[in-house]
Amino acid sequence: MSETKALASYIVSSRFEDLPPDVIDEAKRALLNFVGCAIGGSREPAVDKAIQALQPFSGEPTARLLARPERFDPLFASVINGISGHVYEYDDTTPMNYIHPTPPVASALFAFASANPTSGREFLHAFVMGFEAESRVGNAVYPAHYNAGWHITATAGVFGAAAAVGKLLRLSTQEMIWALGLAATQASGLREMFGSMAKSFHAGHAARNGYLSAVLAKSGFTAGEHAIEGPRGFAAVQASEYDLSKVTAGLGEDFQIRYNTYKPYPCGIVVHPTIDGCIDLYREYHPAPESIRGVRVRVAPLVLDLCNKRDIKQGLDSKYSIYHSAAVGLVRGKAGLKEYTDAAANDPLIQRVRERVTAVSDRSITEDQSDVQVELENGQILHRFVECSLGNLRRPLSDAQLEEKFREQAPVPQVDRVIDLCWRLDELQDVGELTKATNAGKF
Repeated sequence: MSETKALASYIVSSRFEDLPPDVIDEAKRALLNFVGCAIGGSREPAVDKAIQALQPFSGEPTARLLARPERFDPLFASVINGISGHVYEYDDTTPMNYIHPTPPVASALFAFASANPTSGREFLHAFVMGFEAESRVGNAVYPAHYNAGWHITATAGVFGAAAAVGKLLRLSTQEMIWALGLAATQASGLREMFGSMAKSFHAGHAARNGYLSAVLAKSGFTAGEHAIEGPRGFAAVQASEYDLSKVTAGLGEDFQIRYNTYKPYPCGIVVHPTIDGCIDLYREYHPAPESIRGVRVRVAPLVLDLCNKRDIKQGLDSKYSIYHSAAVGLVRGKAGLKEYTDAAANDPLIQRVRERVTAVSDRSITEDQSDVQVELENGQILHRFVECSLGNLRRPLSDAQLEEKFREQAPVPQVDRVIDLCWRLDELQDVGELTKATNAGKF
């Protein structure tokens, strides 16, 4: 059986009762994290601009948005939800492939569920299936696909959205094969867009295209049947090296959501170890910004590939800068939402320290480590080696920490109700109740 057909067959035949309890719990954690990010991000200029641009072209406005009063057709609602959930760079990440897995899948699912009555159990099941599809396709082509410049959240995410919405539409195996094929032929997104609004658009773009793929397949719209493994299929075209066995290995047993992680800082995950080290030094020594002569960090090569922006003028740029992230840790002793704003990017004290940061690529350093050395004007050397960053699989955020992160982004009275609904998703008769709750008052 081909990889495309095997994946489609599994998604179609899977039952909610087949999901282990820990997988269901992790799905709730992922969705709680996403809803918080979408609420926080819903106020960003990128969302305002997208709504203004797309509203005249929307079809019948049957779908609610997360944390926004406007209504759209489900396809455009998927786009807006995706931008909201990804724009803060605060969403989840699977370190094995650096996909932000929840935004493409959940954005489409929330749009679907706001226009079509959907139970919480159906929603959670579809979400896990979408997570499996995108993660497994992403695993098969990583790292060559990512190194070539493709934004894997978008290119793999479209498979997840197609699988998830297809599950809710109760596609047959043949229809699911077509849906995956239609997703494959729409897989796009470039890493060159990092630091601009287009990066967050990638999550919405993948959500909409995946949703569209499932709808077309349901209507009998055909696609090539070897979309993933074919000689001119997704893997061969978009990766110089790939391992198709990763699409099906352990399918139904080794659930990919178990490898998901949640960010404590709203920026590129590969700079988190450096932030941890700089915050530790701030807390122990409280060095005055003007006393810092130089900062040298040794990091994994991928850090400089992803987060090497030096000329920082705006908050979006700063999210992909090892130099800015080290500076905010040393100057402010934290790296929250306020540390990645336009104001922080142009803060004179942060700028001063940022200009003194040197980052060195070192293959002996893993992607979850960082070696930080700070030289003060009096010659004193401060040093910290971070073995494992906060938020990683070995140091995961607790449920309480996820709730704290949620409240940081949604400091309003109804936040407790929204959090409670996320934790009780499997009990909800209609997930539309959760979407409505995010619009119950001003966030």
